[in-house]
Amino acid sequence: MRGLVPGLATAHPLGSTLPALYQDDDFAQRFLSGLDEVLAPILSTVDNFDTYLDPSLTPDDFLDWLAGWVGIVPDDSWDEGRRRAIVARATELYRMRGTAAGLAGQVEIQTGGSVEIVENGATGWSVDPGGELPGSPDPLVVVRVTVADPRSIDTGQLDAMVAAAKPAHVPHRIEIIKGGGTAEQ
Repeated sequence: MRGLVPGLATAHPLGSTLPALYQDDDFAQRFLSGLDEVLAPILSTVDNFDTYLDPSLTPDDFLDWLAGWVGIVPDDSWDEGRRRAIVARATELYRMRGTAAGLAGQVEIQTGGSVEIVENGATGWSVDPGGELPGSPDPLVVVRVTVADPRSIDTGQLDAMVAAAKPAHVPHRIEIIKGGGTAEQ
């Protein structure tokens, strides 16, 4: 009988678990050796299940399923390292959702660039009674991304991700920067 994974031996052969009466029975041993070949991949998977839950160790085909567990839909254009990084940081980024640090982390992973978040939300005060308050009263989040090639950024996808990750009532603007020049969206 040909095994599911050629050459994979089982760590728990069934023949040796039979009562002594059947341990010398050639038919029983051959029958169970066929089951050993079928069960070997299953037992190996169960024995190594913790590696399937680690985004840095899980097989590539299992990574997308693991991403679904944490609510991530990986982009097919991302390389394997980027997909593994977003799955690994997903729970951390969800904890920081709605904050500048959380937004910066998501944008950094999606674009691979350096990210600066400029927000004007805070409290303002003036030393002069009735004086003008600093800043703008209108909320705004500016996401500045510095990358080597601004054309490599899908601005529509980035805009949708920023809109989903920031507080809903705050408008945003995205700026893609290369070497001091700015291309604004």
